[in-house]
Amino acid sequence: MSLKKVFENEEIEASAPCRIDMGGTIDISTFYYYLKDLNPCTFNIALDLRTTVSIHPYKKGMVKVSSIGFESTEFPLKSVPFDHPLGLIFAVCSYFQISGVHINIKSLSPPRSGLGGSSVAAVALISAFFKALSKIYFSYPSKEKIALMAYNLESSVAGVPCGIQDQLAAVYGGVNAWYFLGEMDEPMFYRKSIGKKQMAAALEKRIIVAYCGIPHESKDINGTWVRQFKEGKNRDIWIDIVKLTIEFVESLAQKDFQSAANAMNKETALRRKMTPDVFYPIGEELVESAIKNNCGARFTGAGGGGCLWALGEPESINKLNTVWENILSKEKDAFILKTKIDLDGVK
Repeated sequence: MSLKKVFENEEIEASAPCRIDMGGTIDISTFYYYLKDLNPCTFNIALDLRTTVSIHPYKKGMVKVSSIGFESTEFPLKSVPFDHPLGLIFAVCSYFQISGVHINIKSLSPPRSGLGGSSVAAVALISAFFKALSKIYFSYPSKEKIALMAYNLESSVAGVPCGIQDQLAAVYGGVNAWYFLGEMDEPMFYRKSIGKKQMAAALEKRIIVAYCGIPHESKDINGTWVRQFKEGKNRDIWIDIVKLTIEFVESLAQKDFQSAANAMNKETALRRKMTPDVFYPIGEELVESAIKNNCGARFTGAGGGGCLWALGEPESINKLNTVWENILSKEKDAFILKTKIDLDGVK
């Protein structure tokens, strides 16, 4: 059977979850290579706000992509643009040399929410392509291979240093810490699962995720952090960020949620010290209210709009939920996300 026949005979579909995180940016090699003696890690929680990619037959030689929040567009495979807003999707098609397809992307998370959306879509598309190819002669690859492929393709076209935590959360799902070894002849990372169903149930009573109504733009902030680190600036702060992320993970693993929230607030304060514009005014208000209500709060990804999340004991988080709803009501399009923890990863 040809690949064309596969797409004509059935709808090929795959989906993957987005994530909230702590300690991000450490998954960029600019940082973890030179902080490797500290055992650097990032932490993330996969959310059931899944991105679903479906593939349909289309005109020969053409690639069409439709995604909520973007204008549908199509190009010949030989000239797909990598610098387009949907350039990563086109890059995946180019890598696989697959054309004659209409790729439809549907995401349950808000566009440009800072939850790793574009990376998640790439993971889902790679999985969908391998599902189709496995009906002919390929075998479906390991989770690690899908994550590394999505990361390498994004790194090749992004124009800025990239991390891998978004792809890892999308592929594996669950609640995980990712440790980066920083050795040239070793695997890039190893995974520490922070509990499964029991931990997910405990965390779902203790977290809030909010969209602040302002689209996320991480390039300037991440770019600033990378540039400063390369210039030798703020390296003592990054050492503290690594230590606080490790403290956060260890506290969470012991179900000491209050200590984890305290580490979260300290880490957020260090980020704000380096880049005050990591929060818009509404983000500042959300964070300050979390601290007043004995919770931890942090932006997702590299900040600069998008989502924030909070962690606290159930009584505190319930009070904060009401406070956040009142704050968010002042901003058009801002709201609390109704979400649960996704244990499945890509499927």
